Amino acid sequence: MGLLLLVRHGQASFGAEDYDVLSETGWAQGRLLGAWLVERGVTPSVLVRGDMRRHRETAEAMVEGAGWTGLASHVDPGWDEFDHLAVVGSYPDLPEGDLDRRGFQQVFERATGRWMTGEHDGYPETYAGFVTRVRGSLTAAASAAGPGQTVVVVSSGGSIAASCASLVDPDVHDPVGTSRLWGRFNSVLVNSSVTRVVVGSTGARLLTFNEHPHLEGDHLTYR
Repeated sequence: MGLLLLVRHGQASFGAEDYDVLSETGWAQGRLLGAWLVERGVTPSVLVRGDMRRHRETAEAMVEGAGWTGLASHVDPGWDEFDHLAVVGSYPDLPEGDLDRRGFQQVFERATGRWMTGEHDGYPETYAGFVTRVRGSLTAAASAAGPGQTVVVVSSGGSIAASCASLVDPDVHDPVGTSRLWGRFNSVLVNSSVTRVVVGSTGARLLTFNEHPHLEGDHLTYR
């Protein structure tokens, strides 16, 4: 069997001018993850990442922590996160003023809930389009995880949640039908966590979700 590891990026820069940059904690999370993977004998055949800066920086930190050399890498924009700022900005009942992390999370959940219904316009990407895009990249990554191969994918919480929802309930072909599972998965993903997918003769199957034993104390973050 092959193994596919889905890694959520390290903590980004919430509240900064450019969110798509790892915080100091995010860089540390990536290095800790790389060291933890090496301790467990993980040697990737290929590293795949989305095309966002936080994906690239997490991959760099992970490779640094692991000491991997000569690792083949590939950029797949299909693993990019949906535009969460556009989704939140389209929510009609936004509170005034700046939001702290807790306040933002509350608005985020309401805004994504509206987005997932598919009943409203004005988004740069629909929820159905987002899920379909991620499913295509998941299929490609699983195909690369042949017998004895390990593929590591660095992506975002929303994309990993969409992958997990599709793997848990593969008979639901309508992307909107996965929205409840997606919301549950997405709300608990930890920065730099690892989700394991095994790939065998019957296809890809979810093995573990949201592993993060390499993190403790201030290194354990969700946003």
